[in-house]
Amino acid sequence: MSGGGRRLIGSLRFRLLAGAAVWIALALALAGLVLSGLFRDHVARRFEAELTNHLDQLAALTELGADGAPVLRQPLSDPRFRRPLSGLYWQVGPGDAPALRSRSLWDEALALPPDEVADGDIHRHSVVGPAGRQLSVLERAVTLPNGTAPLRMAVAQDEAELRAVVADFNRVLWLSLGALALALIAAAVVQVSVGLRPLVRLRAELAAVRAGRKKRFGGDSPREVQPLLDDLNALLDHSEEVVVRARLQAGNLAHALKTNLAVLANEAEGEAAARRVAEMRRHIDHHMARARAAAARGLPGVATPVADSAGALARVLEKLQGGGRVTVAVRVPREHVFAGERADLDEMLGNLLDNAMKWAGSRVEVASRLEAGGMLAVVVEDDGPGLPANRRDAVLAPGVRLDESTPGSGLGLAVVRDVARLYGGDLRLGDSPLGGLRVELVLPAAPPS
Repeated sequence: MSGGGRRLIGSLRFRLLAGAAVWIALALALAGLVLSGLFRDHVARRFEAELTNHLDQLAALTELGADGAPVLRQPLSDPRFRRPLSGLYWQVGPGDAPALRSRSLWDEALALPPDEVADGDIHRHSVVGPAGRQLSVLERAVTLPNGTAPLRMAVAQDEAELRAVVADFNRVLWLSLGALALALIAAAVVQVSVGLRPLVRLRAELAAVRAGRKKRFGGDSPREVQPLLDDLNALLDHSEEVVVRARLQAGNLAHALKTNLAVLANEAEGEAAARRVAEMRRHIDHHMARARAAAARGLPGVATPVADSAGALARVLEKLQGGGRVTVAVRVPREHVFAGERADLDEMLGNLLDNAMKWAGSRVEVASRLEAGGMLAVVVEDDGPGLPANRRDAVLAPGVRLDESTPGSGLGLAVVRDVARLYGGDLRLGDSPLGGLRVELVLPAAPPS
């Protein structure tokens, strides 16, 4: 089964509608069978009652003539007895040989089975009549006044008429039940859609929380859904509290270590000790950035517009480092939003812009684009000397510096790559059309509003 088929079967809407459709079909099918059976029995009783009336009328109109042979005082009232092969027949006669028969029999006779019928009793038969049609027969033995032997009086009717009436009723019945089933299923669709609407709103709110447009679930919800929203809000509160507490503890630890490292740096004698202290400080900064990114990754409600961060950093760095020598052009759409903390994005972009402005001749450009898989690429380019392809892996190693002529720790790009990977992204280096280095920072994008 394909993934789409499994998702369809796993859908709550599909299960509710399928269950409703099955039960509606079963209930209406059972009702149809019951109604069809009741109607068939009713028609059969009416069919037999009509034959009984004809048989009573036949007995009342039959008498013995002067020669002792049975005669009919007047024709039976139903005109079908006078129409040849009409499907309604009668005959009268002693034994198996009819003395009288309806014109509808034409030149045939009803082939009644040999049967001993008590005087006045009615027997039922099913025989083959004219044109090979199956007939239902009611037979009665009647002894007329002045008669010496009972006469077999029989009235028959074509069973096809009974079947035709039942078939017509069944056709209308099943068409009506089919229309009723469609109406009930349509009502079930409406009912399920209305019943699941709170879950649809919940999904929309969840998307808003994940995209950072909302911090908590809210709004009026049915009593059955409200406890779920309360639990989700409590979970969000707990997650935020844990992250804040962990960051506070990590910050306190880092502050204590940096304070002691500052004291050691002031008291250290010799270049080797100073390098050790500087290396320890870099490692603290490195792992603090990793810890902050790991805590913020996937946290609901966290989102940062890239344009705000890039614009603010560009203005600050132009004043601090550029001195009018380097300009930063930011071309980032407002709808490009990073699914993470502002502090992490500022640190990553800050490192990239800082490196670009150190090496740029006069221009740095920042742009962004959306990539497949819900990722966002922030591109930083400069018009500096660039970086040879065979040396790009080395520049991403912590503590490695390719040129001592520019100030810095050499830790920036390694921190950026590590933090980006903690968010599920990466850092890519390449050649810029401006002539210098092109750095692509790939990060998860927040869902669109």
